[in-house]
Amino acid sequence: MRRHGLTIDSLLSARVVTADGRVLDVDASNHRDLFWAIRGGGGNFGVVTRFRYRLHPDEGGTGGMLVLPATPDTLVAFVEAADEAPDELSTIANVMPAPPMPFLAKEHHGRPVLLAMLFHAGPRDDAQRALAPFRSIAEPLADLLRPLSYAEMYPPENGGGMRASGRTLFVDGLDRGVAAEILGRLAASTAQMRAAQLRVLGGAMARVPADATAFAHRGRRIMVNLGAVYASPEEAPVHEAWLDAFAASLSGPNGDAYVNFLGDDGAERVRDAYPGETWNRLREVKRRYDPDNFFRLNHNVPPA
Repeated sequence: MRRHGLTIDSLLSARVVTADGRVLDVDASNHRDLFWAIRGGGGNFGVVTRFRYRLHPDEGGTGGMLVLPATPDTLVAFVEAADEAPDELSTIANVMPAPPMPFLAKEHHGRPVLLAMLFHAGPRDDAQRALAPFRSIAEPLADLLRPLSYAEMYPPENGGGMRASGRTLFVDGLDRGVAAEILGRLAASTAQMRAAQLRVLGGAMARVPADATAFAHRGRRIMVNLGAVYASPEEAPVHEAWLDAFAASLSGPNGDAYVNFLGDDGAERVRDAYPGETWNRLREVKRRYDPDNFFRLNHNVPPA
């Protein structure tokens, strides 16, 4: 993401079937308003049956998992290192009680850890220099960083029959106070698994103008995703309330949201995904291409 931007930034064109049955080829020169809207606006405007992307060569890389003890100091240091890293390095940090992973010593199981996924999309000599600041934050509990391709970062997932609830928001900084809040909230949860995920943004994604696509959060520094995993639906109210309080403690007056990580959060949170003029512009495009709101079983943008 930091090297090449978002997936929508590499979309060159798309074929869209609209609510009235038209088949439109859209790009930067044809149906520009619709091309703008589908890059971040979700399934509100039609069914896309063909995508054409700008591809980026996978010349190998370096990445994997790095597990550090989670303290206010290590969380702050990780975010600072990720913010200062070269564009070739993208990171996802999961703050959580350590699962019983076989490569972690048993005495660490259940204790707070920073389980980070890192990928450097560049020469491997450069990768070692870029990764060094993360390894020096604290003595790693596990260091599984190695040469690997980007595809290897995402092995197939296995369904486990558990239920999960989540919240998504953006923050523009993380100090010791916020880090301590995160750790305290996680410790207070009774969910079988709970986590706060920190994605430091920036790089190529942030250099795209905010009004170039319907994703308008280009200037935000950190995306935070909160999650709780539990066994039965009867537990949901407890964990939903915990997530609501957790999110409110971090977001302050700005409740912006990333639409792809929203669940059934209601119309107000959909509005938060499209700040400022983006919302009004999307509603105008919706009016032109789907005035009857046929495509509404989604994170819905109603027509103007």
